[in-house]
Amino acid sequence: MAFTLYSLLQASLLIVNAVAVLHEERFLRHVGWGSDQGIGGFGEEPGIKAQLTNLIRSIRTVMRGKGTVFSIIIIIVIIIII
Repeated sequence: MAFTLYSLLQASLLIVNAVAVLHEERFLRHVGWGSDQGIGGFGEEPGIKAQLTNLIRSIRTVMRGKGTVFSIIIIIVIIIII
């Protein structure tokens, strides 16, 4: 299997889907990445942990419906090609 743009897009879709299904109370709080963990003061730069938590929350919000549609399209393309 060659490294192509399609395989790169497919791998990125799998990673985004993996992030999108992370449940905050079941998984993220147990490892210390819950929403109440990274509260800083006013004017302070958020740390890397708070930034990653915000990134995960944003991916979960944006890709909830779109990720399903993209996944279905990729599955259909794979079925047609093979």
